[in-house]
Amino acid sequence: MSNKIIPVIMAGGKGTRLWPLSRASAPKQFIQFVGDRTLFQATLSRVSDPELYEPAIVITNEDFRFLAAEQARELGATLAAILLEPVARNTAPAVAAAAAFVANRFGETAILQVLASDHEIVAGEDYTSAIRIARETAAAGKLVTFGIAPTEPATGYGYIEVGTELKTGAHAVKRFVEKPALAQAEDMLASGGFVWNSGIFMFQAGQVLAELKSFAPKAAEAAIAAVKTAQGDLDFIRLDADAFAASPDISVDYALMEKTANAAVVPSSFTWSDMGSWDAVWKLGKRDEAGNVISGNATIMDTKNSLIMSRHGHLAVQGLEGVAVVASEDAIYVGRLDDSQNVGKLVKHLAGAKATSALTETHPTSYRPWGGYTSILNGDRFQVKRLFVTPGKKLSLQKHHHRAEHWICVKGTAEVTIGDQIKTLRENESVYIPQGEVHRLANPGKILLEMIEVQTGSYLGEDDIIRIVDEFGRQ
Repeated sequence: MSNKIIPVIMAGGKGTRLWPLSRASAPKQFIQFVGDRTLFQATLSRVSDPELYEPAIVITNEDFRFLAAEQARELGATLAAILLEPVARNTAPAVAAAAAFVANRFGETAILQVLASDHEIVAGEDYTSAIRIARETAAAGKLVTFGIAPTEPATGYGYIEVGTELKTGAHAVKRFVEKPALAQAEDMLASGGFVWNSGIFMFQAGQVLAELKSFAPKAAEAAIAAVKTAQGDLDFIRLDADAFAASPDISVDYALMEKTANAAVVPSSFTWSDMGSWDAVWKLGKRDEAGNVISGNATIMDTKNSLIMSRHGHLAVQGLEGVAVVASEDAIYVGRLDDSQNVGKLVKHLAGAKATSALTETHPTSYRPWGGYTSILNGDRFQVKRLFVTPGKKLSLQKHHHRAEHWICVKGTAEVTIGDQIKTLRENESVYIPQGEVHRLANPGKILLEMIEVQTGSYLGEDDIIRIVDEFGRQ
């Protein structure tokens, strides 16, 4: 067994704190906020050094499995495995499942680094130094977490009080502190000796399993059983549903790190954010002379220290300060940056109303294993979509009971199957698929295929798809 670290990336969360861009079906880890990569892809890049790391293990769920695989492929990142959680059970059973999987494949002394897929980190020399200290500390049998040097009395993070220094350069953990009120956060910063709890961990597979068996036996037993009876599915590994569902819903902090006497922390000075609010996005963005972070089409006048993001129309913002204005294809959020930690309350309110609940669940752009589509226009008995198909991929051979479709090729080359005929469509060419006819769309080219699809009929729901042949195993 080498001394390389095995990264375990948690990518199954469905957070909506960055609404309206992030939604239940399109969570923030798979969205590009800053830079030219999604947060998930940036996380993969941080663990790509072959001198430090083995290929990563990704833990996600049924809904995001193809999205995770495709974004890894775009990056050229090799994955050791994609583990699929059948139900959401928080981080303790996910960590236990990853540790059991790693112990089986690499041995109990293999070292895992568990990290979230939706954090923004500047991985410079400080980061690499912290990783090496953590690896040495984990090899000595400690359960290691990373503590970030606080830059402000933040109330959205948990804190760790740093204890005595260990031989490796890490420190013992004196105690964990829940997300504090502002006055308590200010006192901790003034007194020193406290760091933000980053939620990044490192430990030996066998060591963390042994301690989970002691402190959270039900979570450990359920995860181990789920790995033992897991099934392969294409490029994925499905954890056993019945076994995994028997685990309690509990975080690894509550289940283990706050109870063990074996916890260590590496105080770290690298730039880190959990990207949990629009304020965090603004702080990490490239600001202009007036302190504004602008993304997309926007015109700004007499506006300071604000975040302006548009993914659709042109935003014009005038005479404001300290605000977030974020426009997706179908919704706009406007709020104070210093209040953006509370977007979750607004999303719950939207979710509770019939007229707006869909805005919190689905996004106009949906991703599929072959590419995806964006809903452009919906009307009575018609719908217009933009389809995008990855080179070499194809949709299922399918038919619809209630609608006909018109396809127009706008970019690339399309291979279209209609009944027993196969046609090639080039840019500016179109084809008609009658209601009930068996059909398929494929991209035989080397560039992204873009099509405009016009649906007409009495029912246009996504469930009106009868799949006859599907290379991705969908029904």
